[in-house]
Amino acid sequence: MAHSAAKLKLRHTKVLTAVFIDSRIKSMEKANYAQLKEKLFNLLNKEALKRGKFILSSGKESNYYLDGRLITLSAQGAYLVANLILEMLKDEAPDAIGGPTLGADPIAGALAAISYVNNQPVKTFIVRKQAKEHGTQQQVEGPALKKGDRVVLVDDVATSGKAILEAKQALDKIGVIAEKAIVIVDRNQGAAENLAKAGLKLESIFKIADFGLG
Repeated sequence: MAHSAAKLKLRHTKVLTAVFIDSRIKSMEKANYAQLKEKLFNLLNKEALKRGKFILSSGKESNYYLDGRLITLSAQGAYLVANLILEMLKDEAPDAIGGPTLGADPIAGALAAISYVNNQPVKTFIVRKQAKEHGTQQQVEGPALKKGDRVVLVDDVATSGKAILEAKQALDKIGVIAEKAIVIVDRNQGAAENLAKAGLKLESIFKIADFGLG
């Protein structure tokens, strides 16, 4: 009887220990995510976000300009962005991650490298604006995607979501399923609504309002 009680107590102790360790790991992961996010925020604010009067490609005037590639093409920025996106997707298992050129190009490269270092390699891809007229004449570049593959789209900044929508349309043509998109900054200018109409849920690391702009 005493032996059974001891075994039960030992089993209970192991369960409590496992729960404690799991709780500590999750707490550390949460803290690490917050630290990475804070570093990226400061980097964006210092290097990529310009305040003033700017004319956007749409012809509209804006009181700020955000150049995401100043971040994603820097060593620190690429590292931070890739780690944050991978953390956002830790409970999912997409067949690949990628997005429209040019914004997604450095992000995809960083994701591939960091995921490999973490021993959880992910396949990445980029989508051309149109299929090239030579060679393989592909519009989607990277390791081959199969019909039925589920992917996540990424980009640096979302305004109207046009580039992401065009990338999704290219994927639709080859039977690849995209239902989520992640960007570094959502400018809150209609991208989420436009993407939702196409069956894409938009998530972002930051909203432009986080920087006191809108």
